[in-house]
Amino acid sequence: MGNTPEFTHLDESGNAHMVDVTAKSATARRAVARCTVNMKPETAAAIASKDIPKGDVIAAARIAGIMAAKRTSDMIPLCHPLQIGAVRIDFEVGDTFVAIEAQVDTVDRTGVEMEALHACSVAALTIYDMCKSADKAMSIEGLALWEKTGGKSGPYKRAASQ
Repeated sequence: MGNTPEFTHLDESGNAHMVDVTAKSATARRAVARCTVNMKPETAAAIASKDIPKGDVIAAARIAGIMAAKRTSDMIPLCHPLQIGAVRIDFEVGDTFVAIEAQVDTVDRTGVEMEALHACSVAALTIYDMCKSADKAMSIEGLALWEKTGGKSGPYKRAASQ
């Protein structure tokens, strides 16, 4: 097929199907996703000082991200339910943003890229939800897979310039 990408979720007739991973061996796998919630300086300062009326924004976003990673297959069609071994959600509160990094680990037959992306996005949405009454202009940007390890396709690391 040359440079044509292979879409594994399509059968030979072009119909969507769940990829069969039955014969694959379980291996250690990790994925890291990142995104940023951009906001007014006053909003970032209120998050940092835990001065948001709805409560501790970072704590709530961390729990929401962990829950999202565990429930990814319930939300993303054709995504395999996986035994999640660990989820870590880290935050950096800047002057006008909150940067989020989600890392998900498993020993399973398929990767956890979707789980890391889902965790990161739900953590960002939780920040938005908890702060929207004060800052409706917030934006969630740059959601991307930054690295993955394990599996047949091998390691991937996103270039900083991407």
